[in-house]
Amino acid sequence: MEEPLENVAASPSAAHVGMALCAHRLSAGYGGDTALEEVDLEVPYGVSVAVLGPNGSGKSSLFAAAVGLLRPSAGSVGVGERGIAWLPQQLNVDSTFPVTVEDVVRMGRWGRGRWLRRLDREDRRRVDEAMSALGVADLSGRRLHSLSGGQRQRALLAQVMAHDAGLILLDEPLTGVDRPTGEAIGDLISRWRDEGRAVMVATHDLESAARDYDRVIALNRRVIAYGEPAAVCTEQVLRQTFSGHLARLDGEDLVDTSHQHPGAA
Repeated sequence: MEEPLENVAASPSAAHVGMALCAHRLSAGYGGDTALEEVDLEVPYGVSVAVLGPNGSGKSSLFAAAVGLLRPSAGSVGVGERGIAWLPQQLNVDSTFPVTVEDVVRMGRWGRGRWLRRLDREDRRRVDEAMSALGVADLSGRRLHSLSGGQRQRALLAQVMAHDAGLILLDEPLTGVDRPTGEAIGDLISRWRDEGRAVMVATHDLESAARDYDRVIALNRRVIAYGEPAAVCTEQVLRQTFSGHLARLDGEDLVDTSHQHPGAA
């Protein structure tokens, strides 16, 4: 077995001022199975971060712990005062539930302590702006379950945008979307980063992680490495991160991924 690599980032304080997310020796899991093990992270505002790892490496679990849906078994995780918005990997929509695109986007404002309250002028402005920016304004009255995969993803991203949070978590946002939607998502990530937000994107796309993000977290239950893409997307780090899985970088196979289990966290 290879020796663990030294983490590129220093161990954070859970209450570090000015950080979008801080995790200190965070461990968590489901039903006795460990998903995260002694994770140390500091993510500042104003960066885009690819959370890179194979299926089952804990990417979704890290996000669930950050939003409070997964309780740590040890350590801590905290987010900054500017709030958090999360787009999960999968969302099952009941076809009998009469929720429209506009309803979904409005929920982004209710999530700011306005649950089921009347939205004010500023709320409505942000809802309209988000629907326009994501190209779903003309779909405002459509039921969410009736949309195509790309349209639904745009509507959910509009909800995230309307929330106006300082930390944005996107779990495999490009899965099952068409090229225009994928390009719109990439542009939106850059826009949010330039606005001073922190954007964390769970992915197993090595080439995108190395090319499109300011920082990369190589995660496989624990943090293998964290830093600039050139420091993290190396053969040594990737072999340790994707051990037993296939990783491709610059068109070259690094390790075998034939044993991945689709749908794992």
